[in-house]
Amino acid sequence: MPAPIPAIVSGQVLPAFLLCSTLLIIKMYVVAIITGQVRLRKKAFANPEDALRHGGLQYCRSDPDVDRCLRAHRNDMENIYPFLFLGLVYSFLGPSPFVAWTHFLLVFLGRVVHTVAYLGKLRAPTRSLAYTVAQLPCVSMALQIIWEAAHHL
Repeated sequence: MPAPIPAIVSGQVLPAFLLCSTLLIIKMYVVAIITGQVRLRKKAFANPEDALRHGGLQYCRSDPDVDRCLRAHRNDMENIYPFLFLGLVYSFLGPSPFVAWTHFLLVFLGRVVHTVAYLGKLRAPTRSLAYTVAQLPCVSMALQIIWEAAHHL
């Protein structure tokens, strides 16, 4: 039986989730800022008005480095947003604080290494391994949520 809500809020699981989630959101903001900086440095703007402001329409173009930043950001959205849902629901299942911390920390560290590997163009399989490290706890949380939900049908 899951712990009552006041116990969850005053416990260690929800604060651990909130810490890791907030750090991941900040990491996403950092990737967005990096993308903007790369756009400025490479003079590769997505919109004509931005290109005109920075030298002319010839700078309304794509660039491989900007595209790489955009892919890293999109990958974050595809993986961090589901974690936000899974981690929150999982927190309310009353898991062991140590196990929960481990889940959240693996997601956080995996996503940070994934971004560094993506933006830093690190050799394979660094990015794939980091992706997998972050996905395994998400799969674990999803299965536990399904298990709990199925038992309450």
